[in-house]
Amino acid sequence: MSGPPSIEIRGSGLHIGGDWTLAHYGELRRRLAGLREELAPGRAVDLDELGSLDTAGAALLVELLGDERMADLEILAPALPAERLALLQAVAAAMAGEGEAPPSPRQSTPVVLLARIGAAVQGLWEQSLALLGFIGLTLSAMGAILLRPRRWRITSLVAHLEQSGLDAVPIVALLTFLVGAVVAFLGATILSDFGATLYTVNLVAFSFLREFGVLLTAILMAGRTASAFTAQIGSMKANEEIDAIRTLGLSPVELLVLPRVFALLIALPMLTFIAMLSGMVGGAVVCALALDISPAMYLSLLKQNIELRHFLVGIGKAPLFAFLIAVIGCLEGFKVTGSAQSVGERTTSSVVQSIFVVILLDAVAALFLMEVGW
Repeated sequence: MSGPPSIEIRGSGLHIGGDWTLAHYGELRRRLAGLREELAPGRAVDLDELGSLDTAGAALLVELLGDERMADLEILAPALPAERLALLQAVAAAMAGEGEAPPSPRQSTPVVLLARIGAAVQGLWEQSLALLGFIGLTLSAMGAILLRPRRWRITSLVAHLEQSGLDAVPIVALLTFLVGAVVAFLGATILSDFGATLYTVNLVAFSFLREFGVLLTAILMAGRTASAFTAQIGSMKANEEIDAIRTLGLSPVELLVLPRVFALLIALPMLTFIAMLSGMVGGAVVCALALDISPAMYLSLLKQNIELRHFLVGIGKAPLFAFLIAVIGCLEGFKVTGSAQSVGERTTSSVVQSIFVVILLDAVAALFLMEVGW
């Protein structure tokens, strides 16, 4: 029977009537709070006078009646229409968790492992394609402005050159000095058993001119500069500043990427040269203190035994490494989706990718040069 909801205890039974709908939900909730204690498990329930019913009212009725009465609802309320009985049973099943989706079948470990390997390979392939595409975009933008000095961003170039190059000189010089000292000490320790301690000079010079100078510098730049590029561009992407640049009719690649690429192309060869000198100075200090090889003798051995081509091999790798580090750092910055977590993830990804690419290319170059006799 339609009308305001009613809940009355008459004798040994509970009589429920009226409309149990969302419009009366607040009133019903307050009235039910005081009836739960009085509704004993054995008390009968009369639903013959129940009027309109929706899911909100059905949820209150299910909560009031309890699981035992709901299980025997067809017997307790035989006059209840079939559609309301079905609604109450569906709401009861949902509240009891019976409507949850069954758990997905468990996959075997080999299948999961193969699926993850496949996903990783696909991700690597997509990342490689994106990097190649961005390299092509950067090269085309470089070619477009090289012959147009009016479009050069000199101020931005100088600022990034200071951040990427000048500010990195102390850490690069200190690290390579210490590594040079360690290499000289290890070489002296091993070569002394063969009476060939003089070749410690050759060991230090070869390692820093061909490999350690450029490799250590590139790894430092990958951790220091590529991460900075990603964080800077990623923050601009998160703040929608890159969209504003496009709205103004400017190219984000020309405005943000090229100054950073040119700055690192200039800075990394200079830092590599400083790293070579610092590493050999570190070796000279160890030779002077532990092997009684004076600085004059150290320089004389360098002139006699070390050819110019070793220096050219090392310094020739620097521009390639610089270009790839800058491009990877900028590309990962453009991939930021807008959250602080995304900025952190892309910054980490740029450092890992840069270091991996640098070491991979250095290994390939070392094998190639060894084969051609350089």
